[in-house]
Amino acid sequence: MLFLDINQKNIDMTRKVLYSIFIAFLCFGLTLHAQSLKTPAPSPTQSLKQNFGLGEISLEYSRPSTKGRVIFGDLVPYGKIWRTGANASTKITFTDDVMVEGKAVNAGTYALYTIPGKDNWEILLYKDLTLGGGVNNYNQADELMRVNVKPTALSQKIETFTIEVADVMPTSCTIELLWDQVRVPIKVTTDIDAKVMKNIEKVMSPGDNRPYYAAASYYYENNKDMKQALEWVNKAVDQNPKAFWVYHLKAKIQIKLKDAKGAIETAEKSKALAMEAKDDTYVKNNDKLIAEAKTIK
Repeated sequence: MLFLDINQKNIDMTRKVLYSIFIAFLCFGLTLHAQSLKTPAPSPTQSLKQNFGLGEISLEYSRPSTKGRVIFGDLVPYGKIWRTGANASTKITFTDDVMVEGKAVNAGTYALYTIPGKDNWEILLYKDLTLGGGVNNYNQADELMRVNVKPTALSQKIETFTIEVADVMPTSCTIELLWDQVRVPIKVTTDIDAKVMKNIEKVMSPGDNRPYYAAASYYYENNKDMKQALEWVNKAVDQNPKAFWVYHLKAKIQIKLKDAKGAIETAEKSKALAMEAKDDTYVKNNDKLIAEAKTIK
């Protein structure tokens, strides 16, 4: 009987220990669950990248929303440095040298600050990335450049602060700051012609696999030597005789050379190949080229 009592006591003790361990794990699990609770950020971050010129523009910033508030002149005061977003400062990276509103900016990463105004905004690129949103410690000695731009009014309200890279052309684009009913355009340009021409000279050395189409296309788009462009596009046709887009480029080059008859013949060839490939866009584009060639005198 004593033996049974001892066994029962051991069983009861074991149950108490196991129950205590279970409760401890349950509490620990609930604590972890509470610690990992996620809620939406009031000013979520965004990263964007845009190929530009021979390099890339990338931006990292936080996006506050209006939430019924008066933004510029109130929440974001006029005449004071703004982090251009929320939380930390906005970061902008250029992987190649550019011009921002006509001022030279070397490749690198900078903090983008602004000084909003009703009729004028100052755009500041800052070299010290550790400053963050603490603009009270802004030191003009660490400023790379400062330019003035004119804001424009938007007819439609933008609820959440947005930065876009718009009007992207081979050598120019516009970085747009958009919030509430205000658009702030920042013009960025790049001089790539010398680099591209040097690269063309290098890659167009003797050989059968030279990039004739790419070289001819660059010459056409940038109004270089059209006779050289025609020579290269003819070799591109030899490389790929079924490529309707190559014939289309050739027809455009012939139009610039005022060769109406040749342009029409080439565009007709491009159109026929595009029809075989069921590419309606090139069919229409070739019809436009033919019509244009017929106006050449």
